Amino acid sequence: MESDENKDGFVHVYSGSEVRVILLKGLLKDNGIEAIVQNDYQSGISAGFAGGTVNTIRLKVHSSDLEKAQPVVDDFVENQL
Repeated sequence: MESDENKDGFVHVYSGSEVRVILLKGLLKDNGIEAIVQNDYQSGISAGFAGGTVNTIRLKVHSSDLEKAQPVVDDFVENQL
């Protein structure tokens, strides 16, 4: 897991396709961890310019939840098909 905390206290924990990010977000929620999705491509389209790639979407958790989220993310990554 990367540790690039932003100014709001959120840390990047995973990047991947939209489907995988949504699946992982659901797993985190099942474990009581709220996560946010950062989709630079969709944001760029909405703003009128392209940014990022279609398949690179980031999932972030609050830094205070990072320790709790780490095992969930690690298990998800290890068991991806």
